[in-house]
Amino acid sequence: MIVEMNKNTLPTASYQKWLDEKINEIKNKQHTPELLLHSCCAPCSSYVIEYLSPFFSITVFFYNPNIHPEEEYKKRLTEQISFIGKLPIKNRVKFKEGPYEPELFFQKVKGLEQEKEGGRRCLKCFELRMEKTAQIASQLGFTYFTTTLTVSPHKESSSINQMGGTIAPAYGIEYLFSDFKKRAGFQRSIELSHQYQLYRQDYCGCIFSRQQEKIMDRK
Repeated sequence: MIVEMNKNTLPTASYQKWLDEKINEIKNKQHTPELLLHSCCAPCSSYVIEYLSPFFSITVFFYNPNIHPEEEYKKRLTEQISFIGKLPIKNRVKFKEGPYEPELFFQKVKGLEQEKEGGRRCLKCFELRMEKTAQIASQLGFTYFTTTLTVSPHKESSSINQMGGTIAPAYGIEYLFSDFKKRAGFQRSIELSHQYQLYRQDYCGCIFSRQQEKIMDRK
């Protein structure tokens, strides 16, 4: 799927204000909608789960074919599952692992291997993971899908939200717009990571980000 950004799919207010209004709407209706939450890792998911769990029935979807090597993938996967079992929350959080298919990631970013971190290669990676999340959410009958990616100060929330808002109609599901770094969300994720002694990786995940991190360390 090639995502073309469509301004008509985006909220007219800020993403945080949109989410505030959506949560108020849910509270007024006194129902708990099903949310499939794509997670890139336990630390990024920590604040997001804490924040959203009073209002949604969350299933954490761990789909990250970009992570390299496989041992690193398994380490982050194990940490994610462990964290979900530890966090005291109002509504029980479920977990679903997506397939580990790095060949799809390499196919998706072919020709963009030398892009800088945060560039077009990363956008293609986000698109791959978010589209899979939307697909699974639609198949399983979830009301919403979203991602923890916007909690990172190194990732542009506008690009991620534009993708989500564009992908959602293709799968007949609603995207939950967010900017989880707002209101000290990233700082809270760090606090929770320390509190639960979560493994915090030193590179984003893919082999290219790992190589770039090593180059920076040598400078």
